[in-house]
Amino acid sequence: MRDIERLVPSAGRADTVGLSEFDAGELARYVADHAHPWWRRRSCVLALAGRVPERYAAELIARVCDPEDVAEVRIALLGLLADRGAELLPWLRHEDRRHERSYAMPEAILKARGLFGDRSAAPELVTLAASAWPHRRAAGEAALDALVTRYGAEAILADIGVARPEDRAFHVRMRHRAGADVTDALADSDHGVAYLAQSLLSDPVRLRGYLGEAPTTDAALWAAYALHRLTGDVDETRAVYEALGSPRVEVDGLDEELRGAIVHEYAHRCERQSDPRWRVEALCTDPPVRPDQDRRLRRATAALTAAGMALEPPVPCGEYHHQGGGTYHVIECGESEVSVSTLGPFVTGAATDAAARNALESAGFRWIDETTGAIRVTGLCVYYFGEREPVSVDTLLFYWQD
Repeated sequence: MRDIERLVPSAGRADTVGLSEFDAGELARYVADHAHPWWRRRSCVLALAGRVPERYAAELIARVCDPEDVAEVRIALLGLLADRGAELLPWLRHEDRRHERSYAMPEAILKARGLFGDRSAAPELVTLAASAWPHRRAAGEAALDALVTRYGAEAILADIGVARPEDRAFHVRMRHRAGADVTDALADSDHGVAYLAQSLLSDPVRLRGYLGEAPTTDAALWAAYALHRLTGDVDETRAVYEALGSPRVEVDGLDEELRGAIVHEYAHRCERQSDPRWRVEALCTDPPVRPDQDRRLRRATAALTAAGMALEPPVPCGEYHHQGGGTYHVIECGESEVSVSTLGPFVTGAATDAAARNALESAGFRWIDETTGAIRVTGLCVYYFGEREPVSVDTLLFYWQD
């Protein structure tokens, strides 16, 4: 065991060449003993690829099935034991697997079912493949590919149907893979499915022809968005947008100053479920002029100082939170603090901080109060601490993500 400890001296450090040349039986014995550090065991699992000793297979399978073992080791073993479907499938399909809570273990179990040819997992795998999280999406797609390879696309498509958006997204992917035109999916009622379809299209001529026959405004907007992605022709995109009547998502209380700042910051990187009106509006309207950030911060600091406040120097929100980043700076003013947005002349702070508000408004800033800050920007889905839904004005103007 000392040799294994030498080859894997610490977490994240492993002599992969040395492990690949190490005795397979010794590696398997080490993996099977969960008293050893999980990160060494996982390195040993990876080094066993293609050379699992048959006499240790049952012990390794037992480690996969042990809910008390570490998920990273169990997941690696599932990948290693890809030829042991006969032994593992009954365990993988058991109802108790639905109660697995270890990080990434439910996805690994579903993926393994697909890789082992379990067609009953197809609907859940389609949901997994539609996940916004890349590692979950990759697991679902890999397993679905394995099922399609084994049984054929038509059989798996029949298993899934088209009732759910994720079902239709899978149909779009399979049709596209088979060389079929998926332009009609731009009219899907689900924004995520339509977004997927536009991302797969590659023929500007076909898209221009579709614009005249698009059954809905949304479908035409998706076509315009895809066309712009392919050509970069802003004038053409604007012509289409204007011909459609410049449709946009109307949000009660969201004035043009706020709207311009938000749409040009977030519509280019919003989530797939966002309304296409936001995306195309961002392409077809001019962004607001954003003044020099240092000058803006100096102006805010001068105004607060002139009001008699003792200040700390402005710091980016990421520095203030000791991690991450976002769209504002923080100025600490004694017991309170003021946030200064990078997206425009927007500031905010405690509702009771009248002195700071008066000083900043006198200096030309706009104070975002609770009422304005609480406006929810509908249809614009933005990633925020694991969620991908519309959020409020104050979150968007003063955004921080770790």
